[in-house]
Amino acid sequence: MSAGSFYITTPIFYVNDVPHIGHAYTEVAADVLARWHRQSGDDAWLLTGTDEHGQKILRTATANGVTPKEWADRLVETAWKPLLETVNIANDDFIRTTDERHEVNAQKFLQHLHDEGHIYTGEYEGYYCVGCEEYKQTTDLVDGTGEYAGQPVCAIHSKPVELLHEKNYFFKMSAFADRLLALYEENPNFVQPEAARNEVMSFVKRGLSDLSISRSSFDWGIKVPWDESHVVYVWFDALLNYITAAGYGQNDEEFASRWPATHIVGKDILRFHAVIWPAMLMAAGIEVPKQVFGHGWLLVGGEKMSKSKLTGIAPSQITDTFGSDAFRYYFMRAISFGQDGSFSWEDLSARYQSELANGFGNLASRVIAMVVRYCDGVVPAAGELTVDDLAIAATEQRVTDAAAQAIETLAIHDALTSVWELVDELNGYITLQEPWALAKNPETRARLETVLHTAVRGLGTLTVLLSPVIPIATAKLWTALGGDGALTDQRVDRAWEWTGGAQVSPLEPLFPRIESIVEPADA
Repeated sequence: MSAGSFYITTPIFYVNDVPHIGHAYTEVAADVLARWHRQSGDDAWLLTGTDEHGQKILRTATANGVTPKEWADRLVETAWKPLLETVNIANDDFIRTTDERHEVNAQKFLQHLHDEGHIYTGEYEGYYCVGCEEYKQTTDLVDGTGEYAGQPVCAIHSKPVELLHEKNYFFKMSAFADRLLALYEENPNFVQPEAARNEVMSFVKRGLSDLSISRSSFDWGIKVPWDESHVVYVWFDALLNYITAAGYGQNDEEFASRWPATHIVGKDILRFHAVIWPAMLMAAGIEVPKQVFGHGWLLVGGEKMSKSKLTGIAPSQITDTFGSDAFRYYFMRAISFGQDGSFSWEDLSARYQSELANGFGNLASRVIAMVVRYCDGVVPAAGELTVDDLAIAATEQRVTDAAAQAIETLAIHDALTSVWELVDELNGYITLQEPWALAKNPETRARLETVLHTAVRGLGTLTVLLSPVIPIATAKLWTALGGDGALTDQRVDRAWEWTGGAQVSPLEPLFPRIESIVEPADA
């Protein structure tokens, strides 16, 4: 990895799924982190994409009378790429596991492991969940109820598993248990948050089995290069996207400059990323990821959202009313990143009104309007500074530094909490200084100009700090402030140093009042 490189990934999402706010939550978190690092001078690179192989896709495509590739193409264009637009994701790449660059270089990786003696032939019998595309231990199963009474069912999908017996190729994952434990011990930040690290360490300490990495009962997947009667197990295939997208096997220079990556994943796929994936890389002689961060679930009515349980909420149900900025802000502020969080329409509506419309939006409108009204739009110079004025300037620097420190640990919620201290202090400053009263007396004209100058400076700092989270509203405000250059080029780690033009321009409400919120009937 080159100095200043920041490579961040979302999971590649299973193309058969219907995008819900849980998927969008992961995308937004990764996007905020990428934008923040980009505006901190790092060479940031955000990867997302889709996982398109496996038995579940084959069965669904067949049921719909199309080929698996045609089915995947349709879903990518009608569901997954539109999701990125809905929540305003500025990804640098979008990889599909059906891309030639992925398939060819995934085969190179597998061949290398085979040549190095890390793969052998064996037979496997076990319970397989098509929904998870994963073999299940008996501890991962529960007793079925209702129509599935008397059958073992997947604890995640609540649907029966299949008992399979196949000749497969196996990866000698058990050989890497000690090296994995050493990795977790020597680099505590490799798996975070702490609860995720503890779970992974406990799992590995119980002993690792070798991993079945091929299937021979169907043909929708990447062919095993030395035996085309087998296709690569979908998870083994999917994990490789993180390196094939970064140039592995085809562009050594690019790969060296990008890798290793920070992986943002849901905690339900933590073991794949924190156990199987680094073991694969160790076997290949490739550096392990920089970090695997397992975020919590979004809960609706106390349950994790899922297609099978019909509790998923489409992101557009929120953005059609509140806009993408409000979606991004709410999920980054309301939920401690790394923990489970509950979504409710009432909380979303309340935070939109109190924090975005009344807190930040009204602050922006008031400051711009007063500069227009009292100074004909010309940003005044500051006169003699008081303790109150200096306190605002000090807060600008303090919250900028605190937010940057929070982002280093992926604590996006803490970064926003710090930034909001400046929102609250500026609102309090304006209430205390009463510029509308100062404007009535010619003798306090110099004080009025100093107050407005201080407020404009603070507002510009907020604009830069919030631009990775609410890029649309802050772009409008940056234009109104007459900020120099593109907002996306401003250094977020030195936000208080922003420079602006001599004049402000009128500003429309950034977060218009929403009179009534009607919860969608199917939410």
